[in-house]
Amino acid sequence: MSDDVFLDYETVRNTLVDTQERRGFLTYEQKLALQHAEWAASDNRNGHKTESKVFKEMYAAFLEIEKLSKYPELAAKLAEVMPVHPEDVRAVLASRRIAVDAAEIEQMIDIVRQHIGIE
Repeated sequence: MSDDVFLDYETVRNTLVDTQERRGFLTYEQKLALQHAEWAASDNRNGHKTESKVFKEMYAAFLEIEKLSKYPELAAKLAEVMPVHPEDVRAVLASRRIAVDAAEIEQMIDIVRQHIGIE
């Protein structure tokens, strides 16, 4: 079993902001990461803000899908990207060349829609 921990952009942003407040500064790389996390956690990225609770719920729901249960990194990526179109799901899954049918893709999109409030 892997010890990998998958974080959402909101958590990354909050961690870097806390670090900046404690230290009084961030390294150049941390500043770039903070700028990216602020953008990615906002609704400017895909129209939906990243929320840690929603990320964790979607991640858990994706892991319940048999084909994704073996790939927690893909479940995390889907939870972060929040795809609502089949081609977006396929793009995420393409890195592992996982064969999924249209019904499975719709199941993944339904998980996203349920958690971000799109009907």
